[in-house]
Amino acid sequence: MGRAEARKAQQQRGARRAPSGRAKGAKGKGGAGKRSGIRRFFTWRKILGTFLGLILLMMAGAIILYFSVDEPTDPNESATLQSNTYRYSDGSVMARTGEMNREIVPLDKIPEDVRTAFIAIENKSFYEDRGIDVMGVARGLFNTVTGKGKAGGSTITQQYVKNYYLTQDQSPTRKLRELVISLKVDQRLEKHEILAGYLNTNFYGRNAYGIQAAAQAFYGVDADKLTLEQGAYLAAVIQAPSQYDLATAGPNGKRLVNIRFNAVLDNMVEMGKLDPAKRKAMTLPEPIKPKPRPGMDGQKGYLIQAANDEMNEQKITDAQIAAGGWNIVLNIDPKKQAALETAVQDELESKLDRKDTKNRPQDQSVQAGATSVDPKTGAIVAMYGGQGLAEKAASNALRNDYQPGSTFKPIVLASALENNATTQDGKPITPNALYDGTSKRQVVGSKIPFNPQNQDDKDFGKEITVQDATNFSVNSVYAQMIVDVGPPAVKKTALALGMKDREGWPEDKPAMSLGTMSANTLEMAGVYATLDNHGKKVTPTIIKSAEHSDGEFTPRQAVGAQAISRQTADTVTKVLTGVVNDGSGSKVKSSAYEAAGKTGTTESNVAGWFTGYTPELVTVVAMFGEEPGTHKQVTLTGTAGGGRAGGSSFPAEIWKAYTLAVLKGVNTSKFDVSEAEMGASQAPSRSPSPTPSQSASSQPPASSSPPANSPSPTPTPTPTNTPTKSPTPTKSPTPTATNTGGPKPPDPPLFPQTDRR
Repeated sequence: MGRAEARKAQQQRGARRAPSGRAKGAKGKGGAGKRSGIRRFFTWRKILGTFLGLILLMMAGAIILYFSVDEPTDPNESATLQSNTYRYSDGSVMARTGEMNREIVPLDKIPEDVRTAFIAIENKSFYEDRGIDVMGVARGLFNTVTGKGKAGGSTITQQYVKNYYLTQDQSPTRKLRELVISLKVDQRLEKHEILAGYLNTNFYGRNAYGIQAAAQAFYGVDADKLTLEQGAYLAAVIQAPSQYDLATAGPNGKRLVNIRFNAVLDNMVEMGKLDPAKRKAMTLPEPIKPKPRPGMDGQKGYLIQAANDEMNEQKITDAQIAAGGWNIVLNIDPKKQAALETAVQDELESKLDRKDTKNRPQDQSVQAGATSVDPKTGAIVAMYGGQGLAEKAASNALRNDYQPGSTFKPIVLASALENNATTQDGKPITPNALYDGTSKRQVVGSKIPFNPQNQDDKDFGKEITVQDATNFSVNSVYAQMIVDVGPPAVKKTALALGMKDREGWPEDKPAMSLGTMSANTLEMAGVYATLDNHGKKVTPTIIKSAEHSDGEFTPRQAVGAQAISRQTADTVTKVLTGVVNDGSGSKVKSSAYEAAGKTGTTESNVAGWFTGYTPELVTVVAMFGEEPGTHKQVTLTGTAGGGRAGGSSFPAEIWKAYTLAVLKGVNTSKFDVSEAEMGASQAPSRSPSPTPSQSASSQPPASSSPPANSPSPTPTPTPTNTPTKSPTPTKSPTPTATNTGGPKPPDPPLFPQTDRR
């Protein structure tokens, strides 16, 4: 065999031994062993080289950044010297805030265990790190990228640099400068100097800058007298001062600050700085009542609270607000605000004797709150938060620790209409649908037994229309209706209308129909404004505009998309005009306007509500019974020396006085409810038969009896359906069927529709 033939045979044997892909490659361009296509660009050598190149590039960039950013020689006094200006909607100044409340104290005036408390929760590696925490920065960047919050991960040195040298804006440029300056500050200053600067520059809430001012504001002592528990609370509160202040915090804020307070102490145990046995005995110390700042008299403090809360919701932090420099214009109309304050004073406060604790004990417990909204724009035009910050630190208009009672019933009806729900016998739920109005009647179709008592245990007969049941707030009817619709469907409608899904919301209980969840006047004003606005979602807003040279604020979208259909919203509005014209809300009836509304009184009469609206204005007025000092919910019965104080009493009187005042001279209009279901606001035709027992559930008031066969006013004659009888259920200890009849096809109306305005 010649040499050429031998080489050829050897190549063939090698090709047979090589993998198929490699053999093919041997035939390709470039000869044996060479890669083809995109694989030529991804060798381990090239990948490693690229990675090392990027590392070198980043290092070069970091070095350039380090030397290009100079450490400021002077503190950033511009922000601390500015004030915030809050204006009414007409541009007039309401209040100015932001005067610096700070007293610098040396580190040896701050107890060592208090200092350790801040280190334990904010930066456990403070004495070991070099001013920045690389892992913390990486974690913060990851949280930002993944949508879990803003960067975070700041060391105590970084926070001191931000407070002392920089601003509170959240831009990437400021964050990079913060990192570089922190490295330089850590090299120049001792750790104890940095810690002292940090503790003296923090914002703690209550207009307190620095730990000395915070010690005085929260516990009435100097910083050197702080206990470890008090210091742990101050360390916990700096994360969200307005949300975590126990004097004003809601249930969730209290829960979160307790978690953070306990984390402070647990971390100290982990660090070996606190004895575990002592830790077990420690509890969160209640701070003293906050003192109002100058210029925060009357309702101004509450309005600023509401504005700041709304800015928090738009991701503007307390620290950014406290830094000053904001020009904030509220939607508050000064004339409407004055009218609301006058109405509360004339119709409630003037009738109370808050000093006579012996003969008028209930008067000491009465708290009032109100929110008034323009349904077309969503603007909050007036708000009442209480007697003033000196007496009540948190706004009653925004509190959500009380139930809305029967003001929730229109939401049940709206859900029934929106979901085309039917009664137990398959008939559509409409304003003319017939239900059993017997007090203590057992609901049918619910896994959870429920037989609510009507107000004053009144029976409204075996057949009562939905319209009449709404007029007189018949609990037995609405308890059955929510079962027919389904509590989950009703909850979905409530959230769509603007209620909040807080802890304790009943999931599948017929008692939900009586308003057993928590709510505040602001969100209920949004719900009723949505009804007034033909079903378009209204989210009330108090801020008209907010400007700052270093910050951005985008006002919330007050009017949104359709939350429920126009027909549903208009039908509910038409039904609620019946409540005002002929039912439990008749106290607010006036020839000066057309109104719709609903009364509400909670179990044990601890709260009373009136939620009412005209085409021009939606106003929610609530009254709460709160034991002074303990915040315990107590009954309103006996208020002003009278009897039961429900939604149709003081709240309705305040609503009417305010509405008459602000609509005086206004060319008021009537509701455009042309798409409402026929039969809404039909004249009532039944009288209840009272029994002696007393109810603790929602009203009408005991003095009110439904008029027999009296027509209900509407803007124009509208045909209505005449309700027809359907079979009643047979009585048995455990009902298996219910009388929930529906209307027959339209018959001529029993009475002509006339305008009695």
